[in-house]
Amino acid sequence: MPNAGQSLPLNSRTMRLQYWLLRKSSIDRELFSTSFTRSQTSSTLQASATEFHQITLLNLTGFNEPEALAVIAKGQGKDEHIFHLYVRPKDPKAEQWEGARSGLEAAADVFNADEIGDINSLTSILSPIISSAASVYTDIPLKASPTTVFSRFFSSPTSRSEGFAQILKSSKVQPLKPLINEIRAFKSSAEVLSMRKAGQVSGRAFTDAMRQEWTLEKDLGNFLEYEFKRRGCDGSAYVPVIAGGEHALSIHYVRNDDILRKENLVLVDAGGEYGNYIADITRTFPPSSRFTKPQADLYNAVLGVQRTCVSLCRASAHMTLDKLHEIAERALKVSLADLGFDMSGNAMEVLFPHHLSHYIGLDVHDTPGYSRKEILKPGHCVTVEPGIYVPNSDRWPKHFRGIGIRIEDSIAVQEDSPYVLTTEAVKEVRVNKLSTSAL
Repeated sequence: MPNAGQSLPLNSRTMRLQYWLLRKSSIDRELFSTSFTRSQTSSTLQASATEFHQITLLNLTGFNEPEALAVIAKGQGKDEHIFHLYVRPKDPKAEQWEGARSGLEAAADVFNADEIGDINSLTSILSPIISSAASVYTDIPLKASPTTVFSRFFSSPTSRSEGFAQILKSSKVQPLKPLINEIRAFKSSAEVLSMRKAGQVSGRAFTDAMRQEWTLEKDLGNFLEYEFKRRGCDGSAYVPVIAGGEHALSIHYVRNDDILRKENLVLVDAGGEYGNYIADITRTFPPSSRFTKPQADLYNAVLGVQRTCVSLCRASAHMTLDKLHEIAERALKVSLADLGFDMSGNAMEVLFPHHLSHYIGLDVHDTPGYSRKEILKPGHCVTVEPGIYVPNSDRWPKHFRGIGIRIEDSIAVQEDSPYVLTTEAVKEVRVNKLSTSAL
């Protein structure tokens, strides 16, 4: 078993990938590649540095440096595979500025690559490998695909991406993501252990934050970041949401630069990262005072639905994330009607505009494209996060207007019970008082 903070060993990951492909495909020889290139060398001390993180490359190989290419090719035998790893060579001058590189020798000795090479010789190395493959599975973009007018205006293809597209132009290219999703969707016990560590640390930081008074969003955010690291996480898993008052009505509010007023609530969506695995928590609480009666009523309505849906995150319930969402919508509709909301028309769409759940793991929205219609099974890790966001409009009861409440936990699915990975973050309330008891 690998250490808790590491991905599964290469052979475990690649053999599962090979086995899946052998079952699903009848073609003679396939080749899978994954890479990421982001490296800027500068000779000035003013250069900014961005932490490198490429999830698929790390997950399959354990390698986490820029300008690297992994190729996993089927060999001659049924269960044989050949692992190629092309990396930057050692360079004392560059390493003086950018830090140590693993280099070619470590690619073989540490990362167990069967074939190694200099990434700078990629064109001559890669062409014969690809030409001998019946199909190539990759998610490396073969051309720029900007999504906004701004990015389209300023984007231009790089020489390296154009070179890769030229090599692949006569190959049968298939998307790699569906194969990777099948592997990453189910977490091993070691992966769940890392996520539990992230959840435990993050949950305790949340509870400590709720015991204090806060007047600025940024101070609350900085406290959580510090506590995540102090307690053992590597840092924040994502840019947090620290949304006071009506800012909570914006689902992805990340400015986090306003004041916190004691009569309002603050919605905090944050989590730590441990060994590349994340925790995802949301709590909504008074920043320096106590819940008012309307705030507590709305909060308890959301909490009741969240607890019900968490209890169904078990294989024996035969649930999907979409089914859980439907259950949450029906329950919220009844609870809000009991509180005086007119739930006719598009009320639920307005008040609960996002999905209840998403998959988590190495990323906060893990396995993108993996269906929410999949039956939950042991090893799936998901969030449960119902929310109600009441616009400041005459359509809604006056005493609830401008309130946004979301409650979220990270869950590992087991056969007969959910494993709440973030249980240390308290979420029970009493009227006019936040309980300090754990879940």
